Amino acid sequence: MRFASLGSGSEGNALLVAAGNTLVLMDCGFGLQDTLMRLARLGVSPGQLGGIVVTHEHGDHIGGVARIARKFNLPVWLTHGTLRSQAKAFAGIAGIREIDSHAAFSIGGIEVMPYPVPHDAAEPVQFVFSDGARRLGVLTDTGCSTAHIEQTLSGCDALVLECNHDAEMLMNSDYPYSLKQRVGGRFGHLNNQQAAAILSSLDLGRLQHLIAAHLSRTNNTPALAVRALSAAAKCEESWVGVATQDDGFAWREIS
Repeated sequence: MRFASLGSGSEGNALLVAAGNTLVLMDCGFGLQDTLMRLARLGVSPGQLGGIVVTHEHGDHIGGVARIARKFNLPVWLTHGTLRSQAKAFAGIAGIREIDSHAAFSIGGIEVMPYPVPHDAAEPVQFVFSDGARRLGVLTDTGCSTAHIEQTLSGCDALVLECNHDAEMLMNSDYPYSLKQRVGGRFGHLNNQQAAAILSSLDLGRLQHLIAAHLSRTNNTPALAVRALSAAAKCEESWVGVATQDDGFAWREIS
């Protein structure tokens, strides 16, 4: 199994997961031409995609999903709450499949396990992907952890983990107070230390890849995110990857 990012941050998110002949896109917050360019950079054409799984309805995650699904006749998996919030955007798309936020489903050779997260959206989920032997856990867009989140992510072979902001940088930023409260609140986004605390609670015995994701351009730095995660994982800072807004990250193989 392998995975790569088209880009990660408040301006757009998309992640590719591949196992055997199956290729799945998680979220798509980019315009159509930008998405095609980013896919091509990773050696992928949209016709290779087996479908799109959606975490929630915020524009940086779902903004490009309906358009690419329509153009290339791709099935889309999302929760009832997410679909209800975007009923107009997805009207007429034949391949819409509603998912249970606690029930695994399969797309070709990939098992997809959704799990609910605390975020200010209608029915948000994140996902663990598996080829039957290896597991990739993804956690972004949550304001805090839960016992279920930690149980779900424990023992993964690879983790993509939100490090949205540094708490001090956010509080000292030019953001309006209400936005600071939203981003830093229980239904907002993880800061570096919250992400590190989650990581510290997990069984990391199988971990081969660790990626800091969804970093704020203004309220965080890659160095701060990497420092927090490497301390929690007890690894060299150079071992921790960063998903960037402009370039995401290149393919990584889970052996």
